[in-house]
Amino acid sequence: MSQALESLLDLLDLERIEQDIFRGQSRSAVVPRVFGGQVAAQALVAAGRTVPEDRLAHSLHAYFLRAGDPGAPIIYTVDRIRDGRSFTTRRVVAVQHGQPIFHLSASFQTYEEGMEHQADMPSAPAPETLPTAAEMLPRYAHLFTEPGVIERLLEAREAVDLRYVDAPPFGTVGEPREPRSQVWFRTNGKLADDPLLHVCLATYVSDMTLLDSVLLAHGRGGWVTGDVVGASLDHAMWFHRPFRADEWLLYDQESPSASGGRGLGQARIYTQDGQLAISVIQEGVVRIPR
Repeated sequence: MSQALESLLDLLDLERIEQDIFRGQSRSAVVPRVFGGQVAAQALVAAGRTVPEDRLAHSLHAYFLRAGDPGAPIIYTVDRIRDGRSFTTRRVVAVQHGQPIFHLSASFQTYEEGMEHQADMPSAPAPETLPTAAEMLPRYAHLFTEPGVIERLLEAREAVDLRYVDAPPFGTVGEPREPRSQVWFRTNGKLADDPLLHVCLATYVSDMTLLDSVLLAHGRGGWVTGDVVGASLDHAMWFHRPFRADEWLLYDQESPSASGGRGLGQARIYTQDGQLAISVIQEGVVRIPR
């Protein structure tokens, strides 16, 4: 296991300060605020720790309310909304400096048999044939006027091996493309067999690239090039089938709409053998700087 992955796992190992109150820390991000995927993953950890182990997360719905301060701890308060015979519902509010910065509702279910069908996995090259972040990102160093961007991007991806199928948005600035993006990802090291851990790590990664397809449609490079200003607004995920975050997952993303200073991304995440594991939808602020 890489040191960066160990650090990320420590980040997700929240401190329990009361029965349903947890404290989390933050790590540096590419932008000067708490990474949204971190807050979502930590909130799901908090919710999951109040649920019986035989009930697995099957959905989450979240709103990003305020930018998080990476220099201050985050307090997660869990409300036990419902404990039914098959389903358990939890609500989590993340607070910093006395104000809520994030709200999450999550639902958990005991395993049961049921009807089965799924959308087919799209074609994509094998992840082993694609360049790693360390191989790919330095190619675009000339695009960034702000010093240290490449180093921050690499640091943000040390715990997760994330590989673009095609060039990222900042690789084709000024060239509008089909609003679709694919990446393969897995953690840089093996994980324990705890299903909640794998779900939380997939939640963490899901916020990294989902709005890329919005940028591609307009030939924009994104937050790291400064030709757009943006932030996540809300995020929803449905966990359909078992998966491991330490094995390759294909993140197939597209944007059906952008309007009113907002852009919508939707995606499906497949295991390497073609099982549809997760569906994701996110809307974010996407504005052109004045």
